Amino acid sequence: MDRIAKLFLFMSFLLSLSAGVKGQDVAVEGYFLQDSAMLGERVGYVLKANYPSELPVLFPDSTYNFGSFELLEKQAFESFTTDSTTLDSAVYWLSNFSLDSVQLLRLPVFEVLRYDSISHFAEAAPLILNLTIDEMPEDLAFQQNDSYLNIPTAFNYPYLILGLLALVIILALAIYFFGGGLRKRWKIYREKKKWKHFLKNWDHSMQTLVNKPEIQEADELLGLWKGYLENITGLPYKEWTATEISEYLGNPEIVKDFRKIELIIYANRIDEHIREACDSLLQVSKQQLEEKIEKIRQHG
Repeated sequence: MDRIAKLFLFMSFLLSLSAGVKGQDVAVEGYFLQDSAMLGERVGYVLKANYPSELPVLFPDSTYNFGSFELLEKQAFESFTTDSTTLDSAVYWLSNFSLDSVQLLRLPVFEVLRYDSISHFAEAAPLILNLTIDEMPEDLAFQQNDSYLNIPTAFNYPYLILGLLALVIILALAIYFFGGGLRKRWKIYREKKKWKHFLKNWDHSMQTLVNKPEIQEADELLGLWKGYLENITGLPYKEWTATEISEYLGNPEIVKDFRKIELIIYANRIDEHIREACDSLLQVSKQQLEEKIEKIRQHG
């Protein structure tokens, strides 16, 4: 039994000796870039490692537990190798929120083995908490300044909202009490605007027909006239014959005016009273416009 215990102690000694020899191959150094820092201040911690180039060594990342420090950023630098020795370094930017007067930080590097790893720690680096606040002077010195300072006034949105609400209410009341009259005026204005547009086209077509009495010009003039009356009445004037139009309007004389213009289309003959026929048709369309406006005034 004593032999087994001695053998176990001897093997443990060899293992610890082997680990100690390997530990001497990796040199780790860690220190803060400043001696003291205020609470929550960003401070840098430098971690360096010298090791044989063939060793796989890893530095701590964001998954490592930094204790009372909070990792803000890790800044790694390119490895430098000379004479089979590699130098790796990184800066860990940390913040301290502990109220202890002195904080110690001791970070490792990890030597990766086949199934495990060995941690090589740097010496503990101290960071002093700076809680010093500048003393207030006993007598406060005020600086006199009587120059005018223009302070821009903020836009008064409540007044804007109230104004818009008042405008909406006024418009609603105006539409309720005067909406009918406004709609009638709008309809009459639109009819007069259509009439002006029709009259402009009519004068041009009529002048063209008088100067050049041909089939196309005569057909366009009658089409323009029927189209306008169809627009203001909603009746199919373009499908009606001259006789059907005269019967609806109760104006037998309009057939004669149509015949003078249709004479150009169907017989290629020109009546000497073509202009009078055009004027007569224009008067009929004007009469229909006046009747339409009167209906709007009476019934809306």
